[in-house]
Amino acid sequence: MSDPYDVIIVGGGPGGYVCAIRAAQLGLKVACVEKRGTLGGTCLNVGCIPSKALLQSSHHFEAAAHEFADHGVKTGTLSLDLKTMLGRKDKVVEDLTKGIEFLLKKNKVDYIIGAGTITAADTVEVKPASGKKQVLKTKNIVIATGSDVAPLAGVTIDEKQIVSSTGALSLSKVPKSMVVVGGGVIGLELGSVWRRLGAEVTVVEFLDNILPGMDGEVVKQMTRTLKKQGMKFKLKAKVTAAKAAKTGVTLSVEPRDGGTVETIKADVVLIAIGRRPYSDGLGLDKVGVVMDRGFITTDHNLQTNVAGIFAIGDVIGGLMLAHKAEEEGVAVAEHLAGQSGHVNYDVIPGVVYTWPEVAALGKTEEALKEAGVAYTVGKFPFSANSRARANADSEGFVKILADAKTDKVLGVHIVGPAAGDLIAEAVSVMEFGGSAEDIARTCHAHPGLSEAVKEAALAVGGRAIHM
Repeated sequence: MSDPYDVIIVGGGPGGYVCAIRAAQLGLKVACVEKRGTLGGTCLNVGCIPSKALLQSSHHFEAAAHEFADHGVKTGTLSLDLKTMLGRKDKVVEDLTKGIEFLLKKNKVDYIIGAGTITAADTVEVKPASGKKQVLKTKNIVIATGSDVAPLAGVTIDEKQIVSSTGALSLSKVPKSMVVVGGGVIGLELGSVWRRLGAEVTVVEFLDNILPGMDGEVVKQMTRTLKKQGMKFKLKAKVTAAKAAKTGVTLSVEPRDGGTVETIKADVVLIAIGRRPYSDGLGLDKVGVVMDRGFITTDHNLQTNVAGIFAIGDVIGGLMLAHKAEEEGVAVAEHLAGQSGHVNYDVIPGVVYTWPEVAALGKTEEALKEAGVAYTVGKFPFSANSRARANADSEGFVKILADAKTDKVLGVHIVGPAAGDLIAEAVSVMEFGGSAEDIARTCHAHPGLSEAVKEAALAVGGRAIHM
């Protein structure tokens, strides 16, 4: 047996492969174990990346049908080539997964394909799809196995008529009707894809509103916007049964707080009620790793109760976001190399890639009120931003929440074009403990969408120029 690894990462998703690369950069001997056969995890293979590819393609399709004419671009008869659209999505995924494999090789990380099981704090057994298992020795283990689709009680997902987010990325034809169970990020993004391509989409949400946890004004704006786009909503409702047949799927939907059961029929039903940590077959019970409601428990260094075993990403809970997992992967790698790895969980942005996009960072107005924090609001609409008007993408706003005494930025919420990119400026400012005044006195290029961020910061002090 060869010398033991310094660290073995179990899971090759965003958290795992980033952890592996950073550890290798720091001079550690590293192996990354992944059973899927392609790197990138759920995010790259059947999540973030393919869904964004389809969001982009479907956005082009809708723009060609409804927006190009206003720009003087005449398209004539428009038709959809779904096979080509899906093929492009698959090619994007293939290229990026190969790119990650190249990065592991470049950084001299051993990429081992197979299912990893932890048999001791210093041992990982890897069972490939075929052939003999390998027994690997290591000084440290990082669990980065991510999450899986959360099931809905009494509903069987067949990935044809009743689909998860995975099946919704590969439908063979555009359904005439689709019911999305769950009004969170995944449901709204994938629902938007198929609505743009021609499906009648109805979202059934158990809670009072869509986008749970987001700022109230953002939720109101997006509910209004998505309704205007043609999406229908049934809020405070729950699906109690789903029966698939040749003619479609029949759903039983009843009011959350009691009432008459309603029957809804759809060609396709998307179950998007969330995700659950994935730890199947890892052997955690045998090595004594403590769990809490399925999530792995870790300390401030992301180490479990078992010395030398660490965990990152969705499997430990918190914000189930790829970039959060990446930051944790870097932090663990640096900790193992004797450095001071750190993740600032208060400054992790969340983005919804509908159109307009939604970006959220820090505290919501509701959270500040509940905590009794005195704050000031600065808000600026994209309808008053020259670039947004020139682009014909002027729906939405930038909202900045600042401490009433210190002017420190406490939260930033954006609904509008390129919100997912615009939020990065706010992330940097909040990471450095900056104020609304810092943003307001920073020169922003004209004409640019980012000027809306500056104007919102000016509005915190009651001095927005263009409103």
